Amino acid sequence: MGIRSFLAFELPIEIKKVVAAVSEDLKTSSLKARWVKVENIHLTVVFLGHIAPEQLNPIQERTGTVCGRHPPFEIRLQGMGCFGSRRHPRVLWLGLTGDIKQMAIFKKDLQNTLEPLGIKMEKRPFRPHLTVGRFRKDAGPIRELDALLAKHEALTSPVCQLNELVLFRSDLRPNGAVYTQMAGWPLGSMGDL
Repeated sequence: MGIRSFLAFELPIEIKKVVAAVSEDLKTSSLKARWVKVENIHLTVVFLGHIAPEQLNPIQERTGTVCGRHPPFEIRLQGMGCFGSRRHPRVLWLGLTGDIKQMAIFKKDLQNTLEPLGIKMEKRPFRPHLTVGRFRKDAGPIRELDALLAKHEALTSPVCQLNELVLFRSDLRPNGAVYTQMAGWPLGSMGDL
């Protein structure tokens, strides 16, 4: 079956504090959703899927090379939104702003470098976000969702830097996914670009 894994950034502590406060607020709502544990919220860049153990070394080597070519990114939280329609929402997320165009270039570089190893290219445009909840079929009162989105429309955080990309292993358990760091690479390690 392979190792279910993804490449992502850990959230800086300043952003994690804001996410934790929002998460506590969401848990008081009557919306029918599975709220993501704050410690499990990452900024995913590339979902690798199930990789064979023998793919690990080549993936790690190529990822390290790509990370060395790109400087750290500055980001901050910006607002809340949902994927799916208001009537049938699927995912509730927190938005990000900052070096988003540069991150899209970084993601494309990563995908182009990893594609020869069998990693599927993501076709959708890169929309960096933090998933905070996944709705069940009947999400609940639309008015409550609208109120939450309006309440967190102006959500923001301090500007923070993302300095290290991490390879996570994802093990699905009955009480949710468990993420384990397998490797990490600093950005911009090949000197100033």
